Amino acid sequence: MTGLTGPHITLKLATSLDGRIALANGQSQWITGEEARSAVHRLRSEHDVVLTGIGTVLADDPQLTVRLAGYEGDQPGRVVLDTRLRTPETARLFDEGGPLLFMCGADVPAHIRATLEVRGAAVEIINRYDGPHISLKAAIRRIRELDGQGIMIEAGARLAASAVKLDLIDRIEWFRAPKLLGGDGLPVMAALGLERLDQAPIFERTRISECGADLHETYIRKRA
Repeated sequence: MTGLTGPHITLKLATSLDGRIALANGQSQWITGEEARSAVHRLRSEHDVVLTGIGTVLADDPQLTVRLAGYEGDQPGRVVLDTRLRTPETARLFDEGGPLLFMCGADVPAHIRATLEVRGAAVEIINRYDGPHISLKAAIRRIRELDGQGIMIEAGARLAASAVKLDLIDRIEWFRAPKLLGGDGLPVMAALGLERLDQAPIFERTRISECGADLHETYIRKRA
C-alpha cells in the first residue's frame, strides 16, 4: 500500500544504476525487469490517477493501466499534459483502461480537441503556463477538483524536475536496474537550478528491497 493518506503525489522512477532512463537514441524498453514492471502495476492500482506528459507518450506509447493476472479492481484515471495536443490518434492510451483526460493550452483549435474526444477522451484547457508548457501546479489543482487524491507521476526528466522544483512530491518509488548506461544516456531528471546544497530537497529512504534483479527503493519527502 502507499503508506500515505489523503492527497499525495508519488513520483515513479525506473533507471539504470547511474540514474539514466534511456540510451542517447531514446531506447528505454526495458531497463528494469519483469518483476519491477509488475510492481509498477501494483502501484498504479493504489492511486486514483496516473499523470504523464506528451514526451513520454511520444517516446514510449504507454497504456498506463493495471495489467496484473487476476486483477479485478478499478483502473486509475490517466491524465496527459499535452500543451499542443500532439498525441496521435493511434496511441495505445485509447485502447483500454480507466478514464483518459488530456490537458492542453488555450490555443489548441477546437477541431483538434474534437479528434481526441471522439476517441473517448476528455479534454480540458489549462489557461496558466510555465514558459511554453501548461502549468503543472494548475493541472494538479484541477485533478484534485476532479477528486484525484492519490496521483502517481510516470513521466520524463522535464516533468519530473518540474514536480520536484514545485515541491509537489511526497514520495518517490525508484526502481534501479544493475546496468550502466553512461553519461550519454538520458538523465532521470532535468536541471533543478540549485545554487547551494542546502536548497536540495531531502528525502528519507524508508524501504529498500530486491525486485527480481533490480532494487526497489521508497523515499518520503522530509519537510521542515
